[in-house]
Amino acid sequence: MTIAEAKIEIERLSELIHQYNYSYYVETSSKISDFEFDTLLKNLQELEAEFPTLSSVNSPTKRVGADISKKFETVEHEYPMLSLSNTYSQEEIIEWENRIKKLVDGPIEYVCELKYDGVAIGIKYIDGQLIRALTRGDGEKGEDVTANVRTIQSIPLILKNDYPKDFEIRGEIFMPHAQFKRLNDERLENGEPLFANPRNTAAGSIKLLDSKIVSERGLDSFLYGIYASSLADEGHFESVERAANWGFKIPQQQNRFIEKTNSIEGIMNFIDFWNTERENLPFDIDGIVIKVNNYQQQKSLGFTAKSPRWAISYKFKANRVETILESVVYQVGRTGAITPVANLSPVSLGGTTVKRASLHNADQIQKLDLNIGDTVFLEKGGEIIPKIVGVNIEKRKTGTTPIIFIENCPECQTKLIRLEGEAHHYCSNEQDCPPQVKGKIEHFISKKALDIDGLGSETIDLLYTKNLVKNPADLYDLTFEQLINLDRMAEKSAKNLILGIENSKKSTFERILFGLGIRFVGETVAKKLAKQFISIDNLQHAELNELVETEEIGEKIAVSVQAYFKDENNLKLIKRLINNGLRFELEEKEMLSSILIDKIVVVSGTFTTFSREELKELIEKNGGKNASSISSKTSYLLAGENMGPAKLKQATSLKVQILSEDEFIKLISS
Repeated sequence: MTIAEAKIEIERLSELIHQYNYSYYVETSSKISDFEFDTLLKNLQELEAEFPTLSSVNSPTKRVGADISKKFETVEHEYPMLSLSNTYSQEEIIEWENRIKKLVDGPIEYVCELKYDGVAIGIKYIDGQLIRALTRGDGEKGEDVTANVRTIQSIPLILKNDYPKDFEIRGEIFMPHAQFKRLNDERLENGEPLFANPRNTAAGSIKLLDSKIVSERGLDSFLYGIYASSLADEGHFESVERAANWGFKIPQQQNRFIEKTNSIEGIMNFIDFWNTERENLPFDIDGIVIKVNNYQQQKSLGFTAKSPRWAISYKFKANRVETILESVVYQVGRTGAITPVANLSPVSLGGTTVKRASLHNADQIQKLDLNIGDTVFLEKGGEIIPKIVGVNIEKRKTGTTPIIFIENCPECQTKLIRLEGEAHHYCSNEQDCPPQVKGKIEHFISKKALDIDGLGSETIDLLYTKNLVKNPADLYDLTFEQLINLDRMAEKSAKNLILGIENSKKSTFERILFGLGIRFVGETVAKKLAKQFISIDNLQHAELNELVETEEIGEKIAVSVQAYFKDENNLKLIKRLINNGLRFELEEKEMLSSILIDKIVVVSGTFTTFSREELKELIEKNGGKNASSISSKTSYLLAGENMGPAKLKQATSLKVQILSEDEFIKLISS
């Protein structure tokens, strides 16, 4: 294929994938199967790898994210991002509307919108291409989080139809409830602290230094504010509707996410509707925003020092109810972490009946000063899971007993331990504590680990009860005869399970490493470790400093990895898995060339055409080795923007050859 033919095909594939992304993430309509979509994306990735100079910064392949700089650049807003004045009182909304009528001549239209509980963002487009995305910051300046925003599927990289040449669109990035639950389920599995709420998680995610992790967080957005030197429409509502034609995910009128009215009655109707219905939304809102629609009227109303006079925010009060704390039970997780759970007198909160609430840990119980029998306050403001936020001391009765955190595991009676700096108590009996044993096996066979078909928690419980499995390696010793004799196990199910276990031997090293359930080693960390150390043997013998030097691996994770390999039981497990045919090393990648054979390359800074991860992959595919620090053995320093001065100085003093991104592309293309 010539470079001209490749250019045409890359443009065709990019346009197709952008269209399918828009259909799926904005219109919620799937036009092709996942397999067909993945095939298109793979074809585009292969072409861009073969012709790197043709890869666009807004290519659909960049959705997966990439490493970015150590800090975010601060950029001045072209149009200040002022905050709105807030009120919790409908009477103040009426007063605001009366003031507006006195200040503006003629009829007034108002736009009512949901106040999304997320992160405000301003995104710049020039000639239909996403150029820059800034956070609110202090209103005058925001942080450039463009690389992270590009990973959000509902935000278009390239626009369509009659968009303005140069404009900014603003809105909110948020985390849907389903994604928040998925993340916390994974963190619970990995023994990591749970995220507090979707809003804080979205805010933290958009500021992560590795945009590949951002791409996996499942953030979403609504965009609804157009800013430009001149606009085609006279009002805000009409501009938002027009933006839908350009490819943006906007609040839909048919869902009542946005509404236009000319009366205070219309405003109050919108507020009252969402005060109840917000509980049924798949994301969090914390209020309603009311704006004067007409741009000319907005201009005449102007601003105060802090906020526009033509808009106001009505904030909902957090849902709070009282109920009785009847008892506390203690759950044992896969990692041995003990979680206290409050059993409550059933109470209606936010449209659901609540009977239980997590108390998190001993410190939380002590902080709340909880007694069995207390009347407690329960809230669901911005939370997926209701939580106890306080005690009604005035209703505390004589005879209530303080909650004393247990000293022994509720399942196996092992003495609990609490490590320095840890919030949780732990059961150390990893090998024989039933919930830990079964939890580790469930984690091992989970979808993101070895994904064994025909094996679920009920079957694992049955196999454990019958003393057939006590760890993941036991799965590979199961026979058809053993399975067919189990209750509720038909012949077909037994055959499928044996086949699923056999097929799991084809799993990749990073999946198996994740499946081992090493504390703090989630899916992303497992990929990083597998890529850095290539084999389980290298990882087992890695020094602490080698582990810490690996991207995204802090000292806490490094210490946990070393502790795992010091346990003789874990080493026996790995040996058995290897003997059963599981692969504990990375497969060799297909080579593009040998031009970098025996060359060690350090990548530093931010880049235009490729991400740092993609550059590192190209280095390996051309025979080179990646390193994180410069030494006398370093062959090249691949230098991008915002590179640390220390690395540049060290490279210069050691006379290491410094390559720009363009020079590197020419080198490997030759």
